[in-house]
Amino acid sequence: MEKRSHKYRLQLDYLTANNGEKQQTDPVQIEFENHDNILAIIEILKEKDPFENKDQAVEFAIGLKMFSEIMIKNRNNPLFEELMPTFGVFMKKLKSL
Repeated sequence: MEKRSHKYRLQLDYLTANNGEKQQTDPVQIEFENHDNILAIIEILKEKDPFENKDQAVEFAIGLKMFSEIMIKNRNNPLFEELMPTFGVFMKKLKSL
C-alpha cells in the first residue's frame, strides 16, 4: 500500500538584490509532496516561536521539512550518512520544545 502524502506548491519570487536593486527574473515554482502537514507545523513553530521571530519560524519550518523529506527519500545516499544519526537527535530536541 502506498503512503499518502500532502501535496504542496511553492513559489519563490526574487524581489531585490543585496544592493537593493529590483530583479526581473521569473519565479521558481515547484510542486512537491511531504509526509507531514507543513502548514500545521508552521503554526506550531509560530506559536512556540523558538527564535523570537515568527517569520524565521516559518522559514525554518519550510526549509527543515523540505530538507528532511529529501533526506528520508534518499536515506541510503552516502551524502546523508553522517547526518542521519545527528538529525534524529536534533528532531527529538525540536519536538520537545
